[in-house]
Amino acid sequence: MYARADERCACADGANFEISPGRTWRSLEDTTSQPIISSHGATPQSWPSWQRSYDYYPESDLIWLDADTIIRGRSNGQKSLDDFAKLFFGINNGSYITVTYTLEDLVKALNTVEPYDWAEFFRARVYEVSPQVPMNGITQGGYRLVYNDNEPEWMKHVDPSHGTSFTTSLGFELTGEDGDRSGNAIANVWWDSPAFKAGMTPEMQLQGVNDQTFSVSNLREAILAAEKSNAPIKLLVKRGKEFLTLNIDYHGGLRYPHLERVESMPDRLDAILAPAK
Repeated sequence: MYARADERCACADGANFEISPGRTWRSLEDTTSQPIISSHGATPQSWPSWQRSYDYYPESDLIWLDADTIIRGRSNGQKSLDDFAKLFFGINNGSYITVTYTLEDLVKALNTVEPYDWAEFFRARVYEVSPQVPMNGITQGGYRLVYNDNEPEWMKHVDPSHGTSFTTSLGFELTGEDGDRSGNAIANVWWDSPAFKAGMTPEMQLQGVNDQTFSVSNLREAILAAEKSNAPIKLLVKRGKEFLTLNIDYHGGLRYPHLERVESMPDRLDAILAPAK
């Protein structure tokens, strides 16, 4: 059931939603209109963390993870979301005819597998404005999202062309190194983040860090050094032909997201993510 539900996605998606204030005013259901609003990506967004984008894709992972842990918990491990998938999708084998469905059909199938107030479950998480990130699947799975200065293993293997993220610390991400791109351009700035408050905007280019030539490693070292200092992190940026100095008052470390085991809770998440037998 999970196209992307592994530690990387749970960490990255959960952490991203925690720092994205757009969910305080826009429902997840409304983001399904995003392909129309943005002309399928032809119209770029300036502040997607505030406007919200195609959130229905990654947030659905967290919602269905929540549903799976509810089913497993209430059935004492006898049933799972796999049982729902077999019931709901295992119809008309060999047919190529599209079968439509409604929320009521979805709720009925889930209740057949495990009785619960599934209508309210989806209403609160999908149809209503929900500032709270749906992290119950992680906590009910026996883990919690934590942050520290240790880069997780999965992040070390991210393709450099995808860029470098400082979203959970300074609040921005860089473009990747690909072709003519040098990897120092600001791809996105998170609304109300330390970088945002210092005046950073997308499409600026990073030139220097604390009076040294910019590099990703230099910026990481500056963030670590700021944990033990009251001095702001000084970034030299270029906007068009203009050079600007941004002083970012941040001292919280790199804040890499991790899943940490909670021993008092059943370890359901590992079972969910284990390869099918």
